Amino acid sequence: YAILSALCASMTAIFAKLGTDDTNPNLATAIRTTVILFLTWAVAFAVCDVSQIRKISGHSLLFLVLSGVATGLSWLFYFKALKLADVSKVAPVDKLSVVFTIFLAFLLLGEQPSPKGALDFGGFAHSNSLINSKLLYRFGKKCPAGAFLASQRKPTPYNLPPCFFYYRNTL
Repeated sequence: YAILSALCASMTAIFAKLGTDDTNPNLATAIRTTVILFLTWAVAFAVCDVSQIRKISGHSLLFLVLSGVATGLSWLFYFKALKLADVSKVAPVDKLSVVFTIFLAFLLLGEQPSPKGALDFGGFAHSNSLINSKLLYRFGKKCPAGAFLASQRKPTPYNLPPCFFYYRNTL
């Protein structure tokens, strides 16, 4: 299911970019959300007893509502980003959510990663930061003169572009 989710998420980005070409991103998100609403309720009616909705605790309902708010905000920001930039620029930044999720699961839920999981997390976080730093340098604003001049005084680690440190510190 996780691989199917990833494949669908990749198509979401492509379809969303095509759908926001001549549409306000907030309206596009509202249309998408309406489709999701009907689709998910159709699946719920087809595969489970929806009368169980009365048995959901207040605690669970609160966190489901908060999850919905976070999802809605994420989608609004995502569609706005797609309106402003190419999918190939937005998608890698969006994948920082994996790093944030693993860190927050550790911090808030007390989930303890295995040694392999910790290495995987570190590798993913590092590779994601390199991808995003190159995108910020390559596709971002022009390098401010001060950042470029500062980088000329000392070599940059890992042979990263001079603007990497400027953008990383201003995000």
